[in-house]
This record gives sequence, structure tokens and C-alpha cells, in this order.
Amino acid sequence: MTPAFKKNNYMVIRKAIDPKIAEFVMNYFMMKRQVARTMFDERFISPFTTEWGVWNDQQAPETYSHYADIAMETLLLKVQPRMEKETGLKLIPTYAYARIYKNGDILHRHKDRFSCEISTTMNLGGDKWPIYIEPNPKKGGNTGDKDGSQGEYKSEYTDGVKVDLKPGDMLVYKGNICEHWRDQFTGQDCAQVFLHYNNAKTKGSKKNMFDGRKHLGLPSWWKDKVDHTNTDV
Repeated sequence: MTPAFKKNNYMVIRKAIDPKIAEFVMNYFMMKRQVARTMFDERFISPFTTEWGVWNDQQAPETYSHYADIAMETLLLKVQPRMEKETGLKLIPTYAYARIYKNGDILHRHKDRFSCEISTTMNLGGDKWPIYIEPNPKKGGNTGDKDGSQGEYKSEYTDGVKVDLKPGDMLVYKGNICEHWRDQFTGQDCAQVFLHYNNAKTKGSKKNMFDGRKHLGLPSWWKDKVDHTNTDV
């Protein structure tokens, strides 16, 4: 682990991907949202399917969100070497998640689950919307289980560190221990992709590869089909 990342628990990588590639991915995702909305509304696909994305994510209600879009999971692998170089960690990819935030959205203060141990928020494009991070892992957390995964989330409402990202930039942070959030969005659209990894040295990381799926690109319900009996802990 590099001294800066170890000390601060976050870092910013500018132009992690070319801004033109970020723009292309954003345009692709905007079109996919449009196609998915039409197909849902005209009942060509079931409202219960998740393979085309969803509008019922509890973290961002009525906002288009997508677990494991294939293009986004391709980005997950593309930036992994850069992530490993900058953090000094050997990483195991877990999953990618993308959203197109809309006017009025708020990303409430939170910490993420184990699969988001080493995470990045990458700006794909749209209107500016800063993200805030609290580097001190002792600030904020869930009540309940020792790992903080259950119970009510309680924040100390610190000021945190404000991070502005241009298209192609990414914020790398320890997602399961560092509180992060965004204030209310005043723009129209903001496309972000979240790329998640585990530290290969962390207990349980190999078992958690691909977020428990057989390989990348598969939907979240595929986790139930994986037999972990022969994997390490």
C-alpha cells in the first residue's frame, strides 16, 4: 500500500481513462436508459428483471441504476492495473455499478459493504456534482453487527473532504470504512460508475471474487448459483 493511500484512505486519479472514452461510455449508458425505459413501459420486458437496469434502488429512488452492466465491468478490469499501481495493493475485482443521477437526487452519508473494500467513483460526464469523503474510519457507521453491516446508520456529520471530478477522473477510497456522500444535485444528469475490489490479502477476498458470481457480467441473482465449498477463506 502506498504511503499516501495508507495514510489518507483515499486518493484522486486524474484522467484514469481518456475523457473521450468517458464521454462514449456515458452516451452508451444514456441510450441504454432510454431503451430500457421504453421496453419497460411498453411491457416488452418484465418489470421484475434487472438485466436492463432498475429504477428502484433504495439508495437513489427512481434513478436509473445498473449492477454489472458489461461495459462497466469491462472498465472494472481496464482500470485495475492503474488501481494496483496507485494503491500498491493486489486487487480482486468484485463488481461494477453505474447510475445516471437526476435533478434533486441526494447521496446520503453511508459506508458500503465488504465487496466495496477498495472502491472508485469515476465521473463519466454530465453536470458537475462534487462528492465528499470522511477519511477517518472512526467517523460514522452502522449500529449492530461488529462488521457494521447491520443496524441503523449513524453519522457525526463531519465536513469531510470535497472532491471535484472531471470526466475520466476517479476517486479511490476504502469504501467499507470511509463515510462518503453527495449533497442535493442541482443539475440535470450526472453519470457515475462505481468500480469495486477487495484487497487480495484480506480474509475472504478470494471467496468473494466477482461478488460471489461465476464471472463478471452476470446479474446479481447469479450469486445464489455459486458453490463456495472449494474456495479459500
